[in-house]
Amino acid sequence: MITQQVFDDQTLTKSEFEEYVDQLTDPAPPEIEIDSVTDDFGELYRVWHGWQLLGTFYQNLEGKWIAQPCNSDDRPCCDTSSQAQLIIIAVNGLLVADAA
Repeated sequence: MITQQVFDDQTLTKSEFEEYVDQLTDPAPPEIEIDSVTDDFGELYRVWHGWQLLGTFYQNLEGKWIAQPCNSDDRPCCDTSSQAQLIIIAVNGLLVADAA
């Protein structure tokens, strides 16, 4: 009876380990939220990962999108808002290749 219990425990442990490895090899995209606030110059969009502000982006007068990642002094210009979002996410190390 004890032998059966040990076998069952080992099988359960192996199954849990395999599930954990599967999660590591198949990463889910990070939970990213975007909201906006209006100011005198227009809309300022904010990129969030949970409660952490990753950065902001906005459209300038020439129609370019300016990305402002929180962890960088760079302010790259982009052609689309999606490109600005991707830069902010990538600078913060959250870009998952399969999800992009």
